[in-house]
Amino acid sequence: MQQLLGIFIVLACVFGGFMIHGGSLAVLWQPIELLIICGAALGAIVLGNPGHVLKEMVGQLKRVILHKKQGAEFQRQLLLLMYELLITASQGLKALDEHVENPAQSPLFTRYPLVLDEPKLMAFIVDNFRLMAMGKINAHELEGVLDHEIESIEEELEQPSKSLHKISEGMPGFGILAAVLGIVMAMNSVGAGATAGEIAAKVGAAMVGTFIGIFFCYGVLDPLCNMMHQQVKEEMSNFESVKVVLVTHVAGKPPLLAIDAGRRLVQLNTKPSFSQLELWINALEGVS
Repeated sequence: MQQLLGIFIVLACVFGGFMIHGGSLAVLWQPIELLIICGAALGAIVLGNPGHVLKEMVGQLKRVILHKKQGAEFQRQLLLLMYELLITASQGLKALDEHVENPAQSPLFTRYPLVLDEPKLMAFIVDNFRLMAMGKINAHELEGVLDHEIESIEEELEQPSKSLHKISEGMPGFGILAAVLGIVMAMNSVGAGATAGEIAAKVGAAMVGTFIGIFFCYGVLDPLCNMMHQQVKEEMSNFESVKVVLVTHVAGKPPLLAIDAGRRLVQLNTKPSFSQLELWINALEGVS
């Protein structure tokens, strides 16, 4: 809803102001200029990024457009999953193995479908529970290992928004490119005997290219990049939460305190209170 409101405000102010000023929207419809600018931008994205970055970019854009957020229910499932895994780990390595070796078939993991649908987070949880279960690493060493892994994951997830931001910065340049080509065509029409009105129309169409480039830069791509960046920050808070749970548990704290340590790193808009966390765990233990 908020995204739709933002789009409406941008379109209403830019194009509404143009019409109030006496302009006609038909003048701004220049499909050739759009083809040149958007085609050049798309080609630059494909040229400048490896396949895995392009794939991740498409996935992040889909999540932004569909407004898929990891809300309070996701956090509930993540914290309860971690609690159950800690309880299982306390029963020994063999008890944990049957769950982490094949999470998709594990009755423990399948109770938390929202977490199971996040493959990167799932891989992080499963791999590090295996590492922790080996029992040959202390809390300080584990924290160092996880910090490096999280840094690497964040760098990879941030790459699509960084690449798209570079293209966003280049959009005014692509707009100028389209405008220059339009001016070239307008000057060529002078030699062909075009009237002053025809030449003016061609020059006006060329100037629309500059407008399109600037509009896409500041009105479309830059906000998209910012939303992708915020989405990654939200996703990385889950990794940080899992890390703190594992490190606290390895340090010898009981499962409830370890889960509460992870709860504290959840983003404020979805962070449950400690009393709410206790209610969830009590309800879980009551079911068990």
